[in-house]
Amino acid sequence: MANIPADLRYTKDHEYVKRTSDAAVVQVGITDYAQGELGDVVYVDLPKVGAVFASGDVFGTIEAVKAVSELYAPLAGTVTEVNKALEGDPALVNRDPYGAGWMIKLRPKTAAELDQLLSNEAYKKQIG
Repeated sequence: MANIPADLRYTKDHEYVKRTSDAAVVQVGITDYAQGELGDVVYVDLPKVGAVFASGDVFGTIEAVKAVSELYAPLAGTVTEVNKALEGDPALVNRDPYGAGWMIKLRPKTAAELDQLLSNEAYKKQIG
């Protein structure tokens, strides 16, 4: 069974949103379930700091041995930080998706959008 922390919010496309110590910024990555479905991650293509996305926009791609998948912005906002560690070690996504394997930090356009994402219970139901 995939690890689905209760304190995170989720999208139907298997991204998660985690609050950070800065109330105006959230951390975004893919879920444990998603990394498990992808298999060994070999490359992650992420945006530049300052990039602006609408909710649902493609913000990058993730390449695994099995497939290449698009990454979708869970919220509208501006990228404030990109996880540079993934350039040299993309498998961090497999080993620690909710920790060292995060992808971008985002300053949401509106905090209310966060409440529209799936709870851990709703995400569990979606993935079965």
